[in-house]
Amino acid sequence: MVTTGALLQGNHPERFLRYDGCEHPIALQLGGSDAVALGKCAKMAQQAGFDEVNLNVGCPSDRVQNSLIGACLMAYPDKVKDAMRAMQDNCDIPVTIKHRIGLDDQEDYSVVRDFVGDVATTGVSTFIVHARNAILEGLSPKENREVPPLKYHYVHQLKKDFPDLEIIVNGGIKTLTECKDQLAHVDGVMVGREAYHNPWLLSQVDEQLFGNPALVTSRYEALEAFVPYVERKLEEGERLLHLTRHILGIFQGEAGGKQFRRYLSENGHKADAKINVLLEAIDLVKHHQHKG
Repeated sequence: MVTTGALLQGNHPERFLRYDGCEHPIALQLGGSDAVALGKCAKMAQQAGFDEVNLNVGCPSDRVQNSLIGACLMAYPDKVKDAMRAMQDNCDIPVTIKHRIGLDDQEDYSVVRDFVGDVATTGVSTFIVHARNAILEGLSPKENREVPPLKYHYVHQLKKDFPDLEIIVNGGIKTLTECKDQLAHVDGVMVGREAYHNPWLLSQVDEQLFGNPALVTSRYEALEAFVPYVERKLEEGERLLHLTRHILGIFQGEAGGKQFRRYLSENGHKADAKINVLLEAIDLVKHHQHKG
């Protein structure tokens, strides 16, 4: 997520819009509530080559609430609709929204049903629904991802009530089996934290969910493909830590996985860390697996 303020008022806003060509299709998620600012940022997203622009109406952080960003916007559907219209008016790429099923002690399904029905009048047709309430006071953002109960049946009911909308479920989904189960009820599944902590999960998506050949068949093959990317980014001035922190969990549950994570964590943060640190971490895993 990038806030509208960071893009419109910050120094060097282009750094928030950088990505690598191999990342397509890629979406930019915006945090904000001012329709004019969101419209300008949606235009920037299109100009920067993003394939989709998304409005965050799900983040429960105290810090963003003060700026009327994130989940608290569910209490202001008119503001959300103004934002959706402005974003669509300023770009030709898909405009989508990610939100919760309610706020605080709102337990009725009608809360999210009415919100989706209202926002859909703007022409937005893709709703990514985190199947939990957002508790705006008393819980940290981390607790808000774990404590409020998941109500997948609310999201399934949305698809029944709005068959013409694209309904994507999010929240607590950790396996491809769970993804398959969800896809019997909704159009898509967003896997967030698990994809970050266990990135190898994504290697099986093409084969298991789409019936296409897997791009890689081993973690080593995936890392082999990753190395040239890392080398290119290091030459562009990126720090190794910023690249390798996203793959710390690739050997999760495997022999040598803890050693891989520890070695990268202890050595990857150094300012002069180069590709050899990643290669040494990979060799460390191979050693542990061979020994085992």
